[in-house]
Amino acid sequence: MSTRDTAWPAGSPCWIDYGAADVDGAKAFYGELLGWTWSGGDPEYGGYLNAAKDGRQVAGLGPLMTEGDPPSWTTYFATDDAAATAQRIRAAGGTVVVEPMEIGPVGTMVIALDPQGNAFGLWQAGEHTGVQRFNEPGSLVWNEAAVEDRAGAQDFYTAVFGFEWDPMEGMDYATFRTGDRPLGGLGAVQPGLPKGWSVCFAVASADGAVSAVEAGGGKVLHPAEDSQFGRFAVLEDRWGAAFSVMQGAPEE
Repeated sequence: MSTRDTAWPAGSPCWIDYGAADVDGAKAFYGELLGWTWSGGDPEYGGYLNAAKDGRQVAGLGPLMTEGDPPSWTTYFATDDAAATAQRIRAAGGTVVVEPMEIGPVGTMVIALDPQGNAFGLWQAGEHTGVQRFNEPGSLVWNEAAVEDRAGAQDFYTAVFGFEWDPMEGMDYATFRTGDRPLGGLGAVQPGLPKGWSVCFAVASADGAVSAVEAGGGKVLHPAEDSQFGRFAVLEDRWGAAFSVMQGAPEE
């Protein structure tokens, strides 16, 4: 069982949330697809909801912050000092869109863009420590960015988070880490697939998830196929937000 109840180390992808044009519809879509239950939605927090899988929080969902923006998933990186990390973002050529904002006792958030215009967030944990269940069906398993300039992106994220990089042989792709454990990946934009940061959910069956997304009005951007990491697919929900699913690595 992969669970965590304390704040994530700085630089780790620690939380994801979805900006929804149709909150009730998105709740139903992802709740059915991933087996989530919902809590929150209080007006004092802008109607923001937490999704849980088997009693532990796995993601957030709320109304779009700016009307007219496309629905999308946001990846948040853990920080011990949101203001200091925001300053490093600016110094490295990025843009801070939402300055450090305390959300009561819950924590402090930042929304930013890297120099190539890819959005991401920061989360300084308070009572809300981030993802509590991961690497299991119905929860987050990976975060990665598709960028037009991988070398430039690596320089930026190294300056902000101190990442070290491990290129993958034969691929325009590298994983990043702050210690021994890979935290996510960075690769080149692929035709027909989304640009920027994306989220990948573990599922019991990639093919089953593909069928469920299509039945729910979504699209398949990359059909399910086997890889060295497991069987995966790239999908789009019916509002146009992209995400991936990954079934456990195939048996040898």
